[in-house]
Amino acid sequence: MQLAPPGAVSLGGILGEAVEANRLGRLSRFIVDENSPAIAIFAPDAVATNDQGDWYGEHAGKWLIAATKAAQRANDTVLLARVRQVADWLIARQDADGYLGNYAPARRFMHKQPAKLPTWNGEPTLRTWDIWTHSYLMLGLIEVHRATDEPAYLDAARRIGDLCWRTLTSGIAITEVGNHFGLSASILLDPVIELHSVTNDARYLDLALLIIDQMEADPGNRLLGQALAGADPSEIATGKAYQLLWNMVAIAKLYRATGDQRYLTAALNFWQAVRDRHLTLGGGPWGGVAHRSREVFNAAGTFDPEAYVETCSTMAWIQLNRELLTITAEARFAEEIERSAYNDLLGAQAPDGEDWCYYSFANGRRIHTTYWRCCKSSGAMALEELASVAYGVTAAGEIAINLLGPSDARISVPGVGTVRIAQRTDYPFTGELEIAVDAGGATVPLLLRVPEWAQGARIEGSDTVLEPGRYTRIETDGVVRIVLAMVPCLHSRAARNVQESLAPDGSAVEQEVLRHDYVALTKGPLVYATGLVDGYKTSETVRLGENPVRDVSDGTILLSPRDRAPLAFEPYYRAGGRTHGAWRLTWLRLPPEEAA
Repeated sequence: MQLAPPGAVSLGGILGEAVEANRLGRLSRFIVDENSPAIAIFAPDAVATNDQGDWYGEHAGKWLIAATKAAQRANDTVLLARVRQVADWLIARQDADGYLGNYAPARRFMHKQPAKLPTWNGEPTLRTWDIWTHSYLMLGLIEVHRATDEPAYLDAARRIGDLCWRTLTSGIAITEVGNHFGLSASILLDPVIELHSVTNDARYLDLALLIIDQMEADPGNRLLGQALAGADPSEIATGKAYQLLWNMVAIAKLYRATGDQRYLTAALNFWQAVRDRHLTLGGGPWGGVAHRSREVFNAAGTFDPEAYVETCSTMAWIQLNRELLTITAEARFAEEIERSAYNDLLGAQAPDGEDWCYYSFANGRRIHTTYWRCCKSSGAMALEELASVAYGVTAAGEIAINLLGPSDARISVPGVGTVRIAQRTDYPFTGELEIAVDAGGATVPLLLRVPEWAQGARIEGSDTVLEPGRYTRIETDGVVRIVLAMVPCLHSRAARNVQESLAPDGSAVEQEVLRHDYVALTKGPLVYATGLVDGYKTSETVRLGENPVRDVSDGTILLSPRDRAPLAFEPYYRAGGRTHGAWRLTWLRLPPEEAA
């Protein structure tokens, strides 16, 4: 599937509000020129004394990516001019060898590190995020090149890639220059494959394959081999969610570049494991329970409503689904993007488009993070993915409607020309959609994604079967009206622990020694949450009885336990008014006698 090009899609509804707040907030204010703090750290005087091994340089590349996409999406010439000004200033300071980071010369990734000391995360002896920063710079410069067709930006990215090649063929392995057993450096795979895609230069594909070889040679990493073997993500390296997901984005791209089935198999295995065992109800990768890192996947089967969702991981999860969608054209990947977008992504953004939650919790307090934190830039990047993934064109010339919700699109279809599509709907709050197609009199095949939860979905005036979780092919030259039945749905999960051992005769002995059952609410694609119970309680145990849920027309769902006043639930993303310090409770406890 070829996704919609920049500027082809205008999102409306709550996604449209979010991306516009992003453009006018974070992307227009965080960086405005070379004097902005996130860019000023690349000034020669600042670079000369920076021996801290920090990651703050990532913001420059992330901003270039997101701001370029936002400028194209909204035809914002002022923002694009700022992007070019900042990019020009950065590349004017690139060293002759290609280095473009913000580290003092002695701390740069081209210098051999002292031997590693034993640590839980396999980090280098000297702290470094230099490759990480350069990876985002490369992706940012490539994005600016695509938007402007100016060769200077691509040339700067190539010089970084060439420097990485010289370094990794000189006795320095990629796993030596990044923490989490090299995962924070092996993400170089992504920009290197993008360089190959843009330039068709085989050297960059060779560099990507070299990185894979060096990862597989490190017993602490072996991402590809372990994913192929079906290892749970929590068992690979340190289980660091953001880095693992970004590496998998690159491995999916490597499949596109090589056609080697191993890479696609690894990405699909990893995706399935995350989908089955490591997502919140709102589509965010979560973990960090009783671990020294808040950002790692927990062991398979772990459930805790107070676990952490890092917004950076949500971004990387959306990007992995984007890649698998383009490769396979399967509806399940678009479904995951929509679920994450409407819940954990929007739920981390503040209405001003500038503030973000670093961590979100299914049950917990909303905290807007501090100035330099990574997730503010990652959230901005994730939002700018949505317009492009909303529509796509398959190799058969079908227009896929991937994201449901108000939008207008102009999609170019081979043999047909430009097709205009409009979705008119209150989705995700209601399930009635009107899809208007104008193809200049031609009949255009549409692929309508029918959500997994939409049992009994139908097309008005048609007996076409709409199968949940798949695309339905419709041929039209006019208006199609879709009805998706939206009813509140209860979900149950259990936090449990089973003690396992072997008896003397070798037989298995299992005993459940801990169990707490929980219940949560969704309606359509939206997860629902309540605030502090009775104004002060951060948890509640409820006896539900029969028919405990009532849908109220203003978007509220009332949960009526048997022995207390009803609890009002609203969509998670807006619960508590999206204000700093607000509490959101998604999961309520069930008493033991009601768990079954």
